Parts: sequence; structure tokens; C-alpha cells
Amino acid sequence: MGRRTLVFGSFVVDLMARAPHLPVPGETVKGNGFKMGPGGKGFNQAVAAFKAGAKVTLATKLGTDSFSDIALNTMEKLGMETGRVFRTDREDTGCALILVGEDSSQNEIVVVPGAGLFITEQEVDSLKEVIQDCEYVLMQLETNLDAVERVSEYAAESGTRVILNPAPAADLPEGLWKRIDVITPNEVEAEYYTGISVCSEADAARAADWFHERGIGEVIITMADRGACLSSASGKREFVPAFSVEAVDTTGAGDAFCGGLLAAVSEGKDWKDAVVFASATAALSVQKIGTAPSMPDRREIEAFLENY
Repeated sequence: MGRRTLVFGSFVVDLMARAPHLPVPGETVKGNGFKMGPGGKGFNQAVAAFKAGAKVTLATKLGTDSFSDIALNTMEKLGMETGRVFRTDREDTGCALILVGEDSSQNEIVVVPGAGLFITEQEVDSLKEVIQDCEYVLMQLETNLDAVERVSEYAAESGTRVILNPAPAADLPEGLWKRIDVITPNEVEAEYYTGISVCSEADAARAADWFHERGIGEVIITMADRGACLSSASGKREFVPAFSVEAVDTTGAGDAFCGGLLAAVSEGKDWKDAVVFASATAALSVQKIGTAPSMPDRREIEAFLENY
């Protein structure tokens, strides 16, 4: 187990329906199943990192409704600490409406962040000592942006490296760009920021340069089942192919990747090995239904890498 890490992000309850295909606007499709369970990018990534072997603290915010119990019960069952989970009775716990098409295993998601959009300045300030004690902070953009900025400021003061998974994509203030050490967009998010349609390795390389020009040292652009472009500001660049597996549900694959990446770099793996480890984590997750519940444990990941 490596040094302590912090995941700062959202928790939502996933409300997932499966159907033969994803409906087009105006179409009603009869579903084949429904599941409710824990999710949210921050929560998923923290669970993935924890199960992959990281020493991880999750900072998130919940309501006081029954949905909040799902988060706390899941964390306690896994053995994760809950001391940095904030609560409010003024907002509901977030939820995500997820549709999965069985013909493609692709999904459509609408996220209602709920309490996660109302993390206060005082709550972030209470994390200062935790941030100082961490090697990495991993964040996403499902929480309020002012809180993300404040966490990044404390990280910069402490020499803690910031990994940003810029999802869902949103405009970022200039100051935040300067405090990002590692960024992990998928091809859609990369296009949002750079204006470059990422359809090939060459496209990914050009998009990576755009991020480097903003001072980001390590850029990892994920391209679904094709793999990931790993690019360093030093000029080193490599494309890491994805593992070929039969996917049943790709929901949460990006979160599995980010959690696996955090676990790997926190224990000292170089970036190439960390991306391979992250890719294996994602490959295992898509072979199960669900998001947080589909995250593999360390033994599964190591066995997969040994036997692939």
C-alpha cells in the first residue's frame, strides 16, 4: 500500500435500467431490468482505488435521506473511513439515471448531483491537514467548482499532486489549470477543451499538446476500447492498447480506470505501468453490471495481468 491519497468528489445513487437498445427521443422502450446501487464519479473512483490497494480517503457530501445510507453502509462494509463524508439536511443526496442498451453495452446518463453541489468553504478547509498528508488528490467535476478550486489551492501549497478527471466537462478558470499535474479526459472531454475530434492516436497526441501548453505535466486521454494515449510534457509519448474483453456494462469504466491509476501511482509505479494497471482495472469492471459494485479487488487485477 502506497502513501495516503484523497478522492474529492460526488456520491450519487445509481438508478439503472437495462433495455434491448437505447431509446431515441420520443421513443418508449420496454426494459429488461432495474438496479439501484451506490455510484457517483468520486465514490466510484474512491472505491476502485481502495479495492485496488490504495490508502484512500473519500471526501464527499450527502443529504440525510435514505439514499445517504447506501453510501455509508457501502463504505463501512468495505472498511473505508467515513470521517470526511459531510452531511446536510437542506439538500437531497444525488442520483444518476442510467440507461444501458444491451445491443451495444453503451449507456446514457443524467446526473443530479444534489448535496454534492453544495460543499462549503468551511468543509473544504477542514480537509487541509488531510491534503497536506497526501501524495495525490483525485478530483472530478460533479461537485461545485469553487470547492474543487479550493482543494487544488491547498494541494499546491502542500506539494500534493492534483489528478483531475474533467468529467463532466466544464469550463475551468485559468488558475485551476495551473494547479493540475495530471489530467485524464476521455475523447469526448478532450474534444470539449481542445476542439480536436479525437478519433486516432495522432488526434490524441495533438489534443495532449493542448493540455501541455496549459502547464499540465502528464496527460492521459482514454479512448474506450482502443486504449489510452499517455503523454508527458518532457516529450515522451506512448499509446497503451486496451485489453480486449467482452463488456456487459461500460458504465463506470472511466471511474475504474482513474481509481486504478491512483492506486498504481500512489505506490510508485511509473506512468506506463500505472496506465496498464488502470486499463486492467477498467477491463475487469466492464465484465460486471453496475458501477461501484463492479470494481475489482487487487487480487483480481493482479491475476488478470498475469494471465492475459
